[in-house]
Amino acid sequence: MSQETIVGNDISIDLRIGYPFQRAMSSDNLDESLNYAEVYDIVAGVVREPVGMLERLAGKVTGKLFEVYPDITSIDIRIIKENPPMGADADGAGVEIHLINEKTEC
Repeated sequence: MSQETIVGNDISIDLRIGYPFQRAMSSDNLDESLNYAEVYDIVAGVVREPVGMLERLAGKVTGKLFEVYPDITSIDIRIIKENPPMGADADGAGVEIHLINEKTEC
């Protein structure tokens, strides 16, 4: 809505990332795993860029994560807009998407 482009809105993002953690489980080496701080920074950077729809934001976040971490096998992302201006008494409204990285399939 036009009002949101002026005042913004609060959102929450939940991620579940499929990744081959087998090497990290035995090596205890961060280079063998996802760097969660880096994942956070990537998501925060994408969220700063204006978008019109939550679906677009989900696509941008997951696209960037697949780009930076090509070994990701899947991403479940849930984005909730808190207190959406839609004329209803609701805590939030959002999208939930499950994506599979076909490049990692055997």
